[in-house]
Amino acid sequence: MKLLILTQYFPPETGAPQNRLYELAVRLESKGVNVDILTAMPNYPKMEIFEEYKGKKYVEEEMDGLKIYRSRIFVSKSKGVVKRLMNYFSFVITSYIRGRKLSDYDYLLCESPPLFLGYSAMRLSKRLNAKLIFNVSDLWPESAEKLDLVSNKFFLKMAYNLEAKLYKESYLVTGQTQGIVKSITERFSQKTVFWLPNGVDVSKYNPRDVEAFGFREKYNIGIDDIVFFYGGIIGHAQGLDVIVNVAERFKNQPVKFVLMGSGPEKNELLNLNKSLGLNNVVFADPVGRNEIAGVIKEIDVSLVPLRKLDLFMGAIPSKIFEILAMEKPILLGVDGEAKELFIDEGQAGWFFEPENLDDLELKIKEIIQNPIELGLRGKNGRKYVSEKFNRDIIVQKFYDFLINMEGEDKKNTTRT
Repeated sequence: MKLLILTQYFPPETGAPQNRLYELAVRLESKGVNVDILTAMPNYPKMEIFEEYKGKKYVEEEMDGLKIYRSRIFVSKSKGVVKRLMNYFSFVITSYIRGRKLSDYDYLLCESPPLFLGYSAMRLSKRLNAKLIFNVSDLWPESAEKLDLVSNKFFLKMAYNLEAKLYKESYLVTGQTQGIVKSITERFSQKTVFWLPNGVDVSKYNPRDVEAFGFREKYNIGIDDIVFFYGGIIGHAQGLDVIVNVAERFKNQPVKFVLMGSGPEKNELLNLNKSLGLNNVVFADPVGRNEIAGVIKEIDVSLVPLRKLDLFMGAIPSKIFEILAMEKPILLGVDGEAKELFIDEGQAGWFFEPENLDDLELKIKEIIQNPIELGLRGKNGRKYVSEKFNRDIIVQKFYDFLINMEGEDKKNTTRT
C-alpha cells in the first residue's frame, strides 16, 4: 500500500497537526505502508521560513524513514485576509506542481484546514491514480464564520461549495472528533466517514521515564508554587484573556499562571498583563516536541480553555492527551464532547464554564484547597488516555478499516 499525505503543516514545525500527522505516518510505515509526505517549507508558528530552507523552491529529505517532499509557500506576519489567502493558495499551487511529478499512490490523505488545499488534493488524486481521503480536523468554513473571522457572503458560499465537493469526491472522509463525524454524516449521509481521533504515545509521555526540563528554575517559579499551565497557540479561539484576568485574583498567593506559546493574540495578552501590573503570569517561549514532556512534568494543572461557542461543543484540544499521559490533571474550559470524555467519564480534572471568570476562580480555589486531588485525577487521566486514545491502537484501527474497505471494493468489482 502506498500513501501520500498532503499537508501544509509538518515537522520540524511544532503544533497539533504536525505532531498528529507525523505520528500517523511513522506508525503506518511500521505496518508496511509506504508513506510519503508532500508539504510546505517549514515556517509555522512564526510565519517565517526556517533558516535552512530559505531561498529554496523544492526540497527532498528523509525523516525517520519517511520521504518528505517540500515546496515553496508565501509567508507573512500580517493578519490580513489577503495575505492569509496568499499563504494558503501559494501552497495549493506549488504542492500541485511538485506533486504531479510523483509516482502513483493507492491513497492520498489531505489534511484540512486549510480547506483550499482540497483543490490541489482533488487534482493530484486523479493525476496519481490515488483514492482521496479527506481528513477533517476542523469544520471549515463553519468555524471561520462562527468565529467572525470571515463574513463575506460570496466567499463563504464558495467555501461551503468547495467543502461539499471535497466530501462528495472523497473515497473516505475522516474526522478528528465524534462531533465532526456526526456533522458530516448528517449532511452527507451517503458518504463513509471514519472517526480518526488524536491521541498520544503513552510510552513517550510516561512521567516515570521523562526528565524535568528545568522549567521552574528558568522562569523563577518556586517549588511550592502551584502552576496553572497553558501551552499552545495563543489565538483568538482560545479566549486566553480569562487566564490573565483570573490571575489578578490570586496575585498575593503562591500560584503562578504560565502561558507558553506564540500566536496572533500574544501581544494583546502581554499588554493586558502589563496594564494589570501582574507578577504571577509567566509568558514562556514555546519548546520543541521533544522537550514538552519535561515541561509538563514540572506543572501542576493544565488550563485548557476555548471561547464559549456552540462550534466548540465538539472540539477536543490536542494538548489534553500529552498532559493526561503525564499524569497531570486538566482544568477544562471546553463544554460538550471534551467535558463528557475527560471530566465526566475519565475523571481527569475539573470543568469551568467557558469564559466564565467567576467559575474559573472558584475551581482554582477548590484545587488549591484540595491538593491531594491533583495526584488522584492525574492518575485517572493517564489510565483513561492509555485505554481510549493510545496512538498505536488508533492507527491499527485505521489501517484495518482501509484493508477492509479494499476487500469490499474487490468483492464488488468481482460481482460486477
